[in-house]
Amino acid sequence: MSNKIFPVPNQKWFKEGELLLEFPSEWDVVPCLMNGHYATELTPSQIQAAFARPIDSPGLSELARGKKKVAIIFDDISRPTPVRSLLPHVFKELHEAGVPDTSIRFVCATGCHGAHTYQDFERKLGSDILDRFPVYNHNIYDNCTYVGDTSQGTKLYINSEVMCCDLKIGLGSVITHVQTGFGGGGKIILPGVSSMDSIEHFHSLEAKAKEDGKGNTVGMGNYIDNPMTKDFCEAARLAALDFKIDVIVNGAGKACAIFCGEVGSVYREAVNYAVPHYATKPVPVTDIAVINTYSKGNEAIVGMIIGVALLMEKGGDLVLIMDCPTGQVVHYLLGSFGTEIKGRRFQSVNFTLPWLKRLIILCPQFEHAMADWLAVPGTIWVKTWKDVMDTLRKDYPDGAKVAVVPDGTIQYLSFK
Repeated sequence: MSNKIFPVPNQKWFKEGELLLEFPSEWDVVPCLMNGHYATELTPSQIQAAFARPIDSPGLSELARGKKKVAIIFDDISRPTPVRSLLPHVFKELHEAGVPDTSIRFVCATGCHGAHTYQDFERKLGSDILDRFPVYNHNIYDNCTYVGDTSQGTKLYINSEVMCCDLKIGLGSVITHVQTGFGGGGKIILPGVSSMDSIEHFHSLEAKAKEDGKGNTVGMGNYIDNPMTKDFCEAARLAALDFKIDVIVNGAGKACAIFCGEVGSVYREAVNYAVPHYATKPVPVTDIAVINTYSKGNEAIVGMIIGVALLMEKGGDLVLIMDCPTGQVVHYLLGSFGTEIKGRRFQSVNFTLPWLKRLIILCPQFEHAMADWLAVPGTIWVKTWKDVMDTLRKDYPDGAKVAVVPDGTIQYLSFK
């Protein structure tokens, strides 16, 4: 009898293909899809229509008239935003307003992530953009301008190149986030182009919420009354972000909805769309949860959240697919930089849970420094899918029920 084969999307920004997961034919394998998995990719005319009907804002061309310095702030390679396909529509608006290319610069909102190389920018923007415009990394340690304090006490220092511009445009995506509930919106400013001190205080709001008994206001899918969400919304206003473009992505990482206009209004409408879109129904009595990581492939650790939740009912094994070719993201605030040297808010992830039997990580390139962060006892690291199945078959000779999550970095479990 032939085996069952399930394809999952693989290596966003790199090979952009599929990884074929092969299971024994007698196993019960269930795809665990988010509601919006099959949503149709946007056409150029649909994108243009959104620019023509901005939310609570004048059109971008109107905002751009008479402006001398334009900053296009875009999210980094840890996010699936198809910036390249959005830019022709941005340029159309700017050129209608008479803004020349020489007035435009790009700033990558890396936040605390490592600096990008030319190849990273080329994947995100295309070589034609790099030929035409200056594209800058954000520096969290220098050259940031103070713009004010948020109501929760974050002293906000913003990239000085961004702040010298009289038109600021943000491009991002609203996808689920492990702390803020959903990304996008003003997050392009905080942490995107903020200083390390500002970002550190921003991150401290999560710990404070938990200390105050309000831990349910933060975390995957939680955005109502989330103090971090409130902070980045205020930051966008303080930094005077003029126009925001946010997309929603489907199960193949393609933009399937778009929202343009005033940053706060865009975020509210996009999140209202995102809540049911990324919601995923649990698979009952799961023995094995296989969590693929795609949209945020270099932040694969996020995928553990949905995997742990899937196993709560019965208990079982979690398989995390972590195969970004360039490895996991450098995170200056949360990462590990030596056996004794850690980021300011480093905290190892250690799910010592009675229902989590084993954590098996499929990682073609074993990163010892990542293992400092992902410190679950007894973790098994393997390099191929065959190694995964060789490990699992021994304990499930009579078959198993398997839930396969195509993208654990953006899906969240909904029990409604």
